[in-house]
Amino acid sequence: MIVNGEELDITPGTTVSQLLNKLNIDENTVVVEVDLDLLDRDRYKARKLSSTSKVEIIRYVGGG
Repeated sequence: MIVNGEELDITPGTTVSQLLNKLNIDENTVVVEVDLDLLDRDRYKARKLSSTSKVEIIRYVGGG
């Protein structure tokens, strides 16, 4: 699986929520795209990943 351009060894069937937890990322501070599909946060626990998934995790950044 590719996460933010880097290959990671993640068990197929892992959910987006489990992936974020494994990476110590608070799911309330990011947006996740899987295979070019931007996910609503309420889908993180249901969306399962495969060994061929391409995941982009985008963090919110405040500015001003």
